[in-house]
Amino acid sequence: MAKPAIQIDHLQITYNQGQVNEFKALNNVVAEIYPREYIILFGPSGCGKSTLLYTILGGIPPADGHMYVKGEDIYAYTPAEMNRYQQATIGIVYQQFNLITSLKVLDNVALPMIFLGQSVPDRNRRAAELLRRFGIPERVENKLPTMMSGGQQQRVAVARALVNDPEILLADEPVGNLDSISAEHVMDSFKEINERDRKTVILVTHDAKYLPYAHRVFYMRDGALRRIVVNPEKEQIKRVKPGETIVTEIEQLARLYPYAEPIDLKVKSVVNFATQTLTFSQLEMLEHAILSVLKGSMDDTLFQDFLMKSFAQGGVGLSLEQSRDITTKVFSLIRYSRDVERYREALHEDSAFMHQRKLIDHLLQYLSEEVGLQSSEAQLTVLRAAVAERVGGIITAEDFAQRLILPADLGGAAYTEKDASYIMRHLEKLIAQGGYIIQPNELLGAHT
Repeated sequence: MAKPAIQIDHLQITYNQGQVNEFKALNNVVAEIYPREYIILFGPSGCGKSTLLYTILGGIPPADGHMYVKGEDIYAYTPAEMNRYQQATIGIVYQQFNLITSLKVLDNVALPMIFLGQSVPDRNRRAAELLRRFGIPERVENKLPTMMSGGQQQRVAVARALVNDPEILLADEPVGNLDSISAEHVMDSFKEINERDRKTVILVTHDAKYLPYAHRVFYMRDGALRRIVVNPEKEQIKRVKPGETIVTEIEQLARLYPYAEPIDLKVKSVVNFATQTLTFSQLEMLEHAILSVLKGSMDDTLFQDFLMKSFAQGGVGLSLEQSRDITTKVFSLIRYSRDVERYREALHEDSAFMHQRKLIDHLLQYLSEEVGLQSSEAQLTVLRAAVAERVGGIITAEDFAQRLILPADLGGAAYTEKDASYIMRHLEKLIAQGGYIIQPNELLGAHT
């Protein structure tokens, strides 16, 4: 196996060292990155991922530790050696395109070659080749960057980063300012650069949907490298231990909860074991089916059949009884949640009181069926008013539950805490499916 392209040795970065506002941006980071790896530095804002990236670039001297690239401590370089390193070994793409607006597109891409002493014909030829490769047509290359879309400008920035044929490409939130379609095109470009050009790619992002692009993901928080997760769907560059790429429940949960600590993921796994009968794979298949239901492409019969179909056949693999129960719950929830939507629409109609009352009664019917409560007329009166206020956004979920628990002489429904919790849980599911909560000030504005 090849030696690491980058070795991060107990790296510490401290801002404002010795001052009252001293801040450790990186704390004892240790890692290795191998040639041709695609690494994603992932974590929330302020976790240190961009600081680590710019330290690899040679822009932030460490307070302690070392940054080795190709076996050399880059912070021991002379200024001339650092310039050469940043010109020829490293390329970088920023979130802001950083194109020179007064230069033509072709000249923007060719610019870094000037500092390596390349001739004008060679510069223009290389720049044009890269622009064609990344989908920038010839008719655009003599225009100014401001005449291009954001996605096109970022692809020009990618071409510029590659023009000196660096071995390592860095990218700092490169699609943070792009729409989803342009972002996908740019991310596919990085994938191609890694696989076709065999470049080492190190990309910073806080968006979990891009994690499958990487060979390994470095999860960062509070300036520390908390864990490194291998992507089992990609053939690894770094040699991994036997079984290290097996997809476990923890890896599946890490994708659902990318910011969670390993101990939190283990907790969720145990809770699932204690409270659920479905595996995470079955839950994933169930989610796909419910998505089809919500999109209107699967009715209750097809849904139940899908639940009963074996896992090997692409279904969920449930029994007839389980399938019937889930189908009834799902379609009942969706059907009654439409009353939430209709009720909110009726709030804007001054003459729709009876229609509103009918919709609330429908919701009470659902709650009675699902929770199985026997309620007195006095309790139903309080419950009806509370449901109307909660669905309309007048009160919070906590206020709703408190209203149900309060004794009758204080204006409450006098339900037990357990029954009130059941009612609130089912109503909140209806509200979640029925759209966003209407805020009280929106309601006031609608009737003035």
